Amino acid sequence: MTSPRPRLLVLGTSVTVAGRPAAIVRRAGTEQRPIVRLEGVEDRAAADALRGMALTVEQLQAPALAEGEWWGHELEGCEVVDGERRIGTVSRMIELPSCEALDVRREGGGGSLLVPMVKDAIRRMAVDQRRIEIDMAFLGEAGPGETSEGGRQAGEDVPKTSEDGLEIGKPVPKAGKGEEQ
Repeated sequence: MTSPRPRLLVLGTSVTVAGRPAAIVRRAGTEQRPIVRLEGVEDRAAADALRGMALTVEQLQAPALAEGEWWGHELEGCEVVDGERRIGTVSRMIELPSCEALDVRREGGGGSLLVPMVKDAIRRMAVDQRRIEIDMAFLGEAGPGETSEGGRQAGEDVPKTSEDGLEIGKPVPKAGKGEEQ
């Protein structure tokens, strides 16, 4: 989990903050910015001292996940492959504006790779086997001799595009009858 989850922050849930357990006795705010009052935190000074600290929930208290859902820590350490090619290991899950993504530490120290948690990027999740199969071609990184989605060979330059999505240096197609120009 990378950010607040409403189903975890409910009245009575025991959380740990600053190494100390406390129960949630009040919840307000929004789903994106929850405000919780904790048992034993009686005044603003005590609350301000905890501002910005992580709240953690024991896994036993967490609600059951649906099939095909995992907690972020369950994915850490999973081997990431594209077919038989080993890509690296999941170091963490992060939240992006549009979706969550796996931060993959590449094999051989080649930096990291962000893999969005979407069907097109992830072919198969076998978390029980500690293995995640991804589609590097979808991510624009086809292996040697393979072609990516645009039909380009791995390592081939991607055409530059303008803001309207047209390739720079290519003639602009004329609008057909009844279309705006």
